[in-house]
Amino acid sequence: MSDSAWGRPFATQFWQQRPQEGAPATQETEVFVGFTDDALYVAVIAYDTDPEGIIVSGQRRDDPLEDTDMFAFVIDSFRDGQNGFLFGTNPSGIETDGQITRDGGAGGPGISSFNMNWDTNWQVKTQTGDFGWSAEFEIPFKSLRYPADGVQSWGMNFRRSIRRNNETVFWAPIQRQHSLMRVTDAGVVSGFEPPRQRNLKVTPYALGKQNGGNMIESQSDQEFGVDVKYGVTPSLTLDLTYNTDFAQVEVDEFQANLDRFSLFLPEQRPFFLENAGQFAVGVAREVELFFSRRIGIGPDGSQIPIKGGARLSGKIGSSTNVGFLHMQAEEVAGVVAQTDFTVARVSQEFANRSSLGVIFVNREADELDQPGRSDYNRTYAVDGRWGIGADGQITGFVAKTDTPELKGDDTAFQLAGNYSSEAWSYSGGVTQVGKNFNPEVGFLRRRDYTKANVRVLHRIRNSSWKNMLELRPHVSYAGFWGGDGLHETGFLHIDNHWEWQSGFEVHTGVNFLHEGVREDFELAPGKVVRAGDYDDEELQLVLMTDRGAPLSFSVRSHIGGFFGGERVQLRPTIRYRIGDAFNASLAWNYNQIKLAYEPKPFDLNIARLRLNYSFNPKVSLQALVQYNDSTDVMATNLRLAWLTSADAGFYLVYNETRDDDVGMFREKRNEWILKFSHTFDVF
Repeated sequence: MSDSAWGRPFATQFWQQRPQEGAPATQETEVFVGFTDDALYVAVIAYDTDPEGIIVSGQRRDDPLEDTDMFAFVIDSFRDGQNGFLFGTNPSGIETDGQITRDGGAGGPGISSFNMNWDTNWQVKTQTGDFGWSAEFEIPFKSLRYPADGVQSWGMNFRRSIRRNNETVFWAPIQRQHSLMRVTDAGVVSGFEPPRQRNLKVTPYALGKQNGGNMIESQSDQEFGVDVKYGVTPSLTLDLTYNTDFAQVEVDEFQANLDRFSLFLPEQRPFFLENAGQFAVGVAREVELFFSRRIGIGPDGSQIPIKGGARLSGKIGSSTNVGFLHMQAEEVAGVVAQTDFTVARVSQEFANRSSLGVIFVNREADELDQPGRSDYNRTYAVDGRWGIGADGQITGFVAKTDTPELKGDDTAFQLAGNYSSEAWSYSGGVTQVGKNFNPEVGFLRRRDYTKANVRVLHRIRNSSWKNMLELRPHVSYAGFWGGDGLHETGFLHIDNHWEWQSGFEVHTGVNFLHEGVREDFELAPGKVVRAGDYDDEELQLVLMTDRGAPLSFSVRSHIGGFFGGERVQLRPTIRYRIGDAFNASLAWNYNQIKLAYEPKPFDLNIARLRLNYSFNPKVSLQALVQYNDSTDVMATNLRLAWLTSADAGFYLVYNETRDDDVGMFREKRNEWILKFSHTFDVF
């Protein structure tokens, strides 16, 4: 920061979003912006009159920034008010980045509007002292996308958090219902002259693996593969992958399915997470027309080897988003044939957060028992968004699937709207899914239904309140009706969120529930919910202490009726951290359930322990231990990561599963994985 090249600060006036919206920041902040032929530079001096009070939590890449003093900024390089990149850090020098689509959601419906798992290569250096703390970012232009023009103006906004005050401030003011990802409200920074360059990155990997256990012979394996990234233009990128591997990805968290519909397990593999927003169409976790987890992962969660694939994604011109993905999964003898997956997506953006797009999804393979006969599934859809003023938006899609054995009633649609001002938020919509609608490369929680939903929320702030920050009373309803008119689910939620300036928060609510169960289903081993209609009520209570403190606690609870019986659900979580290097969390999902026709209650428990230790921002050790008592399974995942770049490095992974639910024997399976990858910048 002592380099004279920085000159005068670019931004010095910051405004509070919380606790006192519109008031000047309580601490001084100076932001500097510059560039060279190769990189963009952003620097910040975060002055602090109480440097001992600075809170630092986490230093591992992409650790959350909400629990620490932090500085972050967004870049809307196309000035389209819809897409952008986010970069952030804290005083320990953490590297956090993400990709923004659809104006970050802008408080309304949408899926994959912010992709925290997007990673690119850049670096940041920080310093702390009596003045407060400072940071200097170096972001190579080849890590960004931008127009091919000469001198450019980009949308940018800067955010700083002073965690001990629960204070959030922005350079370009952001209303309380929005976040930094709302690039529509970003300021303008002019004079950038990024190069018209193409770039090529090659990332080979080598992997060694050993599997063992007390019921199987030990096996070892070696693999090699490579990823290639080529910048076709400054705004369009081609990715190629061969013998794709995701050994370093964290295992799935255990979930308790207390219903009769499909659980959603999120995608965690880096290749599919990058630019995921380009391909996202539908309703989050309910009707997703493309769900990349269907590629390379079997219905039982087992991995299916991926031979390779290609992806072309980015912009043509300043307002046309394009995406093309083709992947090929290998044959697994007797289980699944070699399968090709193709996704094509085009979306045209218009002014005021509006767009119109189409998507095509295809899965094609040979029939296992009839070679030469094609087994396929296809999805076609049109989707759009229409921004109304600064605060409103209407969204929707119409989709159809093509499956050889399913004819007729194979469409789905949604029409939804939302309005969100500083004081009020309204949303509602209608979704309909046909009985034979079958997006096999998507996610469908349930089928053959019509859903209607509505939500109203009021934000109340009063400057005369000494300690209370905000009240958020709200009411919502979601109802599902089967294709034959049966009322399958009704959920009326009445609640109020009480948030204090200290970070303490309480949610007090009541839920009115209806379930129309068509046929008996098993809730837990030997515990069956019978077909019939059930109307219940339950109380809901949530408590959260300040997560910026070294020790914090939260609990979510539901107490009341459950399928005509009773349920007590408690989900406490304890978090503890020591400085910026170590943090731990212990979570418990406890359910005590008594069905109406069962003489005694039964318990369902899932416990989860997470431990993270960061030696520095590049080297970290993580542990995840989980236990599910209904299946009597304990799983352990240990990962040592030493990053040489954002998307490559050295990984040592150990996985162990103990299954006591196998009769008179205790089964133990373990796996060691050693992986090394390195990124070469060819040009």
